Amino acid sequence: MTPAIDLLKKAKAVHQVHSYHHDPKAASYGLEAAEKLNLEPAQVFKTLLAASEKGELLVAVVPVVGTLDLKALAHAAGVKKADMADPNAAQRATGYLLGGISPLGQKKRLRTFIDDSAQQFPNIYVSAGRRGLEVQLDAAVLAHLTQALFAPIGRG
Repeated sequence: MTPAIDLLKKAKAVHQVHSYHHDPKAASYGLEAAEKLNLEPAQVFKTLLAASEKGELLVAVVPVVGTLDLKALAHAAGVKKADMADPNAAQRATGYLLGGISPLGQKKRLRTFIDDSAQQFPNIYVSAGRRGLEVQLDAAVLAHLTQALFAPIGRG
């Protein structure tokens, strides 16, 4: 199990874990998950970390079919600027490896923002904390467990 799954079980949150054989050569981990699990890509979300101009790490959960709008994230977070976080800093803060970073069960509590498109689906899929492992849950449950805010942070 992973810290993300442990958190969901401890919170007694309704969820479902899906696993697939991960190909390390896959160009996009999120799109690979959508394809191998036969999911609508717009319902599969990736977890990205950005850093504000003051070095605060921010978690952004956006659809795998799009990109993170850093200006929109900065606006939602009330900071002047956001850039993608250093990969090593992201791994240290979350306790997860790149490609398997879950918004759930991170080592440090970081401010989290979920693209508002997640609210249109009955369930979304996010990393369960390991490559080849996705968790299906209601976006409102994810927001509650991560104390996230919904904001228009995705593009495309």
